Amino acid sequence: MQSGAPTLISVVIPFYNEADQVEITLEATEEALASVDFSYEILAVDDGSEDGTWDRLTAGGQSRQRVRALRLSRNFGKEAAICAGLDQARGQAVIVMDGDLQHPPRYIPEMVRLWREGFEIVEGVKTAGGSPLKNRLASNIFYAIFKKMSGISLKNASDYKLLDRKVVDYWKTLPEKDTFFRALSAWMGFRRLSLPFVVEERKSGNSKWGFRKLLKLSISALTGFSSRPLLLISSMGTFFLLVFMGLSIQTLVMYFRGRAATGFTTVILLQLLIGSIILISLGLIGIYIDSVFREVKARPRYFISDTMEPPGLQLEDTGHD
Repeated sequence: MQSGAPTLISVVIPFYNEADQVEITLEATEEALASVDFSYEILAVDDGSEDGTWDRLTAGGQSRQRVRALRLSRNFGKEAAICAGLDQARGQAVIVMDGDLQHPPRYIPEMVRLWREGFEIVEGVKTAGGSPLKNRLASNIFYAIFKKMSGISLKNASDYKLLDRKVVDYWKTLPEKDTFFRALSAWMGFRRLSLPFVVEERKSGNSKWGFRKLLKLSISALTGFSSRPLLLISSMGTFFLLVFMGLSIQTLVMYFRGRAATGFTTVILLQLLIGSIILISLGLIGIYIDSVFREVKARPRYFISDTMEPPGLQLEDTGHD
């Protein structure tokens, strides 16, 4: 934090089909921010919800002077909603947290305190609790693969973070459209500190992250941060070339000894094996081509269809346009 820094703290909260959760989250977040010395704003992002989330956010903003709200034109996904919030946040420190209160707001004062000590990124790191065992196991497997492929460790990482204004401004210069917030923020560097927190149970509703969404995010994250999966194709080709050379030598030896095996079982199995490897390799290359195709089109990450700005929000002391 630079000397003479403005006093506005922004809290970005994405929501998707969380109508029953909105009021609970806004109340808990305001309660935590009340103990912070700085002024604050809460920036709620409705990621194209299909229930009454936007109506609840609008009503919450009308009864509160420090709540702003954005409504995306459709469901662009959590990563796009986070980007929308970071683009619109006005504070010199920006906190990103989930709208289901699994990122407890009570840690916000400690995040702000660490920021005031000079840390530019304060990362919320999950400890035991909250998530089911099978989810934690799947996450650990993904993070182990991700570290092996990209060299970036995300074990127990989360999207619960505080970013200094300088970090947010640099984030906004990143050109890629498919983002992975927790990995990109780690890749950016800066002076950072981890803050352990306990993941709490949801107060209402169910998680919107099904298996397909998590799988899609995992594939996008891996291909967006590493080209090593492509190198596996060459490694597999080299390995099986050596295996086939060994089998060829064995076949020739057996042939000259008059003990050549009859039938086509071995040939069929080898063809199936080679065909499977080729199809997997083509599929992997296709994933990278698809990623390049989507980036080359350079479409915007999101569109904002509605905004809600409370007239009483005071920003004159922020020093940020």
